Amino acid sequence: MEEFVVLVNPQDEVLGLMEKQQAHINGLLHRAFSVFLFNQNGEMLLQKRAAEKYHSPHQWTNAVCSHPRIEETYLEAAKRRLNEELGIDAELSEKFNFIYKADVGGGLWEHELDHVFTGTYHSEFNLNKDEVAEVRYISLENLNKEISEHPEQFTEWFKIILEEYKHHF
Repeated sequence: MEEFVVLVNPQDEVLGLMEKQQAHINGLLHRAFSVFLFNQNGEMLLQKRAAEKYHSPHQWTNAVCSHPRIEETYLEAAKRRLNEELGIDAELSEKFNFIYKADVGGGLWEHELDHVFTGTYHSEFNLNKDEVAEVRYISLENLNKEISEHPEQFTEWFKIILEEYKHHF
């Protein structure tokens, strides 16, 4: 099944739809969201992308990041993907949004108007192995150290969004 992204201008006004991979090839601005989940110790949840992902396989990233469908709000889409990827439900609150562009390799670009959500979760996961290879919690201190020592193990967009996140908190 083809997946489409919602193309927008910087004011989040809808310009149309485009097949997801084509939008990533063309580097066109589209809607996206990112979810940062934390446990009761303040550690951040990371997911390792599955080997089957068409870009950035086997790389660590935040809990969930994806694209809302045309009829969805950003929050509805974030909650849908939490369920589809991690098999969970969590209360989320939107913290900020911003625009970024990142070269993710293979001639593909993430150019997104990204709405960033946070929440807490400290129970079991039911991982969709087509999407997620594994998950783990990590302290921000250890995360910063790992990214500094092994940046290639993390998605390009996660590194950008994490830096933006730090400016807001």
